[in-house]
Amino acid sequence: MASGSIIVGALVAVAAFTGLSPQFGGKPSKADVAVYEKSGHYQDGEFVNLVPTEELTEGSTLGILWKFLFRKDPHATPAGPLPMQPLDSLAITKKTPDLVRVTWFGHSASLVELAGKNILLDPMLSIEMGPVNWATPNRYNPNLPISAEKLPPIDAVLISHDHYDHLDYQTIRRIKDKVAHFYVPLGIGPHLRAWGVAPERIIEMNWGDEAQFDGLTVVCTPSRHFSGRGLTNRNSTMWSSWVMKSATKRVFYSGDGGYGPHFSTIGATQGPFDLALMECGQYDRQWAQIHMMPEQSVQAARDVRAAVMMPVHWAAFTEANHAWNDPVRRATAEAARLQQPITTPHLGEPVTLGTELPRARWWE
Repeated sequence: MASGSIIVGALVAVAAFTGLSPQFGGKPSKADVAVYEKSGHYQDGEFVNLVPTEELTEGSTLGILWKFLFRKDPHATPAGPLPMQPLDSLAITKKTPDLVRVTWFGHSASLVELAGKNILLDPMLSIEMGPVNWATPNRYNPNLPISAEKLPPIDAVLISHDHYDHLDYQTIRRIKDKVAHFYVPLGIGPHLRAWGVAPERIIEMNWGDEAQFDGLTVVCTPSRHFSGRGLTNRNSTMWSSWVMKSATKRVFYSGDGGYGPHFSTIGATQGPFDLALMECGQYDRQWAQIHMMPEQSVQAARDVRAAVMMPVHWAAFTEANHAWNDPVRRATAEAARLQQPITTPHLGEPVTLGTELPRARWWE
């Protein structure tokens, strides 16, 4: 009886917390759900992938947790803070319409300067992650190349999906008043509205949708992943990759997801790309269909027809049982084997197309 009461009490506490914490975001209205149902990618109350996809291809959630807690790779976390180049906010304002420059902040958060616009990708700019930060990984470095408050005005924020390492409540709250447009997959609008983002600034998009403003085109394209921020909203929002185009240049961001035929389709219909930011990290054979191995990330860059690949989704958080620098070691080796150009900047180091690309092996 006592153990049963404890379990019931714990469940009540969890339910109360998920209902009260703003971190979990908003809930869709009936009108929102009606739109999702017409998307062609929504079945039985959940978004689905283009091809059959299993979140776990072997093992169990409990087994994975045990391995992560008690059999972790001894090099899963770096010995100290990673080298970082501070970013001067004034330097970001010095640009021309033909400039293409990308600055990576760690994990997937990146600033893309294209068509004279500032485009922020998956801006997770916090040190701690999620509503229960003692249970989630903290950032390797105690600060970032630039704080959210020091960012210049942002023309567009692109969100790939609603997981905590990509859609961060604290960051959104800190930048929302300096962002002109939030481009997000279907279902993420309710989260942003709950966090105080003006509805007129939010553009929810289905796979294949395009949006244009002032010489910039963004296209919402598929990925192979899943979503959810709580216990009861699994796959309630869509996940995506993104295409960014000016009149002369094209940049691709993969978002999170496993390898699949969608990359070749994107390459054929939207490519070639001058630069592709490709997910490369937090992988395991136990979830091989929802995150790519590094060798697959390189092949995906080739599939989308990228002139240059830039690996992201590493060097900030430990979310899988591999060495922290294993992704970039394997990706650079495979890129060399396939003769795929690759750039590996320090955190905060700008990558400017048309100039010599950063290729230092700083992680060694």
